[in-house]
Amino acid sequence: MKLSFALVFVLIVALIGFSCGERGGKHIDQGEIHFNIDYVGNTGSLPKEVLPKNLIVSFKHDKVLFEMLSTFGNSGILNLANPEKGIFDTYFSLFTIKYFYAVQEGEWYPGFDSMKDIVITKTLKTSVICGFNCKNAEVSFPAYSDKIFEIWYTDEISIENPNASTPYSDIEGVLMSFVFIMGPSELHFTAETVYRKEIPDTQFERREKYTRVSRDDINKFINRMIKL
Repeated sequence: MKLSFALVFVLIVALIGFSCGERGGKHIDQGEIHFNIDYVGNTGSLPKEVLPKNLIVSFKHDKVLFEMLSTFGNSGILNLANPEKGIFDTYFSLFTIKYFYAVQEGEWYPGFDSMKDIVITKTLKTSVICGFNCKNAEVSFPAYSDKIFEIWYTDEISIENPNASTPYSDIEGVLMSFVFIMGPSELHFTAETVYRKEIPDTQFERREKYTRVSRDDINKFINRMIKL
């Protein structure tokens, strides 16, 4: 009986280690973080199987690129922050549609209107995610008075102002587990792998072949994609 329990324990530890890994050491200043996405709530008529499965965050010092892409219709949303060049862009693509919006100073990226009244309360809880020591905060919204979401973040990854132009801009740390509210949907993100990688500066340049549109217009397209 004791042997069986020990084997189960070893198996659980092995599975945890496999599902979330850190490669390249702590305090890395460039690389990638891969997140799993779990959808909760109404995602429209579009099957969850064709929705983006992963979020990839590429970073280099203070430059950050968020890529949430689907194989369906070459669709997805990218958020790009390149403070040195004053670039804070949101890109939307679906089939042949390619639009972008340049965020103004003090604005959030489009798509987060449902999070405008966010309340963030830091706690004393700690955890370890992908080998990084993480701090905790509780997140609530007046529109979701019956729900409190937990987020986890770390200061052991060296990104300057990692949450600029997002609802989590007040969090001084890299998010490792968090939630986005987009329209009627909750998108829950959990880090699976963090590793050091040389990221070329071209990754953080403004994208060509995208048509610049207004904030209202790109919000309409993002909401339409969510409600397909």
